[in-house]
Amino acid sequence: MTERRLHLNAFLMNTGHHEASWRLPESDPYAHVELGHYVHLARIAERGTFDSLFLADGPQLWGNLAQRPAGALEPLTLLTALATATEHIGLIATASTSYNSPYNLARKFASLDIISGGRAGWNIVTTAGAEAARNFGLDAEPAHAERYARAAEFLDVALKLWDSWEDDAIVADKAAGVWGDDTRVHPARHKGRYFSVEGALNVPRTPQGYPLLVQAGSSEDGKEFAARYAEAVFTAQQTIEDAQAFYADLKSRTAAAGRDPGHIKVLPGIVPVIGSTETEALAAEQVLEDHIVYAHGVGRLEALLQLPPGSLELDAELPSDLPPESVIEGAKSRYTLVVELARRERLTVRQLIGRLGGGRGHLTFAGTPEQVADAIETWFTSGAADGFNIMPAVLPSGLDAFVDHVVPLLRARGLLREEYGPRQTLRERYGLPRPANQYVTAPAPSPAPVLAQV
Repeated sequence: MTERRLHLNAFLMNTGHHEASWRLPESDPYAHVELGHYVHLARIAERGTFDSLFLADGPQLWGNLAQRPAGALEPLTLLTALATATEHIGLIATASTSYNSPYNLARKFASLDIISGGRAGWNIVTTAGAEAARNFGLDAEPAHAERYARAAEFLDVALKLWDSWEDDAIVADKAAGVWGDDTRVHPARHKGRYFSVEGALNVPRTPQGYPLLVQAGSSEDGKEFAARYAEAVFTAQQTIEDAQAFYADLKSRTAAAGRDPGHIKVLPGIVPVIGSTETEALAAEQVLEDHIVYAHGVGRLEALLQLPPGSLELDAELPSDLPPESVIEGAKSRYTLVVELARRERLTVRQLIGRLGGGRGHLTFAGTPEQVADAIETWFTSGAADGFNIMPAVLPSGLDAFVDHVVPLLRARGLLREEYGPRQTLRERYGLPRPANQYVTAPAPSPAPVLAQV
């Protein structure tokens, strides 16, 4: 048995990650706006002793309304409700640095961390896409490098705000009539290229100090940002070799940034389709693929590849003259992953849409519980992952199947906890220290005692 433990995050997406999941007889096409659906999923994940659950988000109406359930509850609001329905599991929300202000967002995450008893996490995104930009008065999305420059300053401001109260700023001295110590509150007084923020946060310092910082970009800019700030990284790789290369690269960059590489956890996404036999799992996967409406997929793929409508033929391979990655200002890493997958396996557009339908570029895996557990263990023990972002193709059945049939195998192999044990913050669950307050000077170490000479 190894002391290193697997980290599991449940990525919850309406009726499941497969785009056709809502069409199955078991699925509720209205579940994406029902609190009870998410409470049920969160409790399943907590039964499986997952470290955390995660909600994606974007400030625009995503995709084609005909394709799959669209629109989503705002994640910080939803996770606040889930905090009252769970006890242990971490609560990670996506929020954009491109279309928020540091003060308001820092306050919202601090509030979630306090309400949940230290279980909040922030998936930091820079938001690609012209659709979102136009919702905020812009004609086009900011350039890729510009979005990351803004994100870095946004994080620096948020960290100042989360540290603006010292842990002992609240005195609560009833006899003296002193509630708090103003000398232990530090205004941000930030003036930078993108933001000007004067005051201290109007929420005390939280149980974790600040939320777990999560990031999901795998471009060069994304990896540099992660090395500087991130404590967990959600990533997409199709092969174990690519995953190992990404893992080694990110750990090296983190060390070069002056941080402990052990303080950044790499969690690739996996879309498991589980059956009692491999034949049963493959049949379930085929049922989902048979429900794909390929016309929807073509439009989405053309948008990702920045091609004019009508550029792709279903039964032909991708064109040879695709735009180079250097001119892509949207989701650079996902563009590269999709193109490399199509080229490597010589997929037709129809086959590529089928492969992307389950997880939008994340690893899809159909097999028995033993095969799924084997794949997870192999990646975990061979320098490809610190854990996994579990993305069930169909919800809630896919998460139930994983918890009921794969989790016991991972526990038996000594990779996953049997139970949560005493209450912990999300940082503690990920094996991370509570961050020191940047405004508090650590006391100097006491001098070593002088031993008498005899």
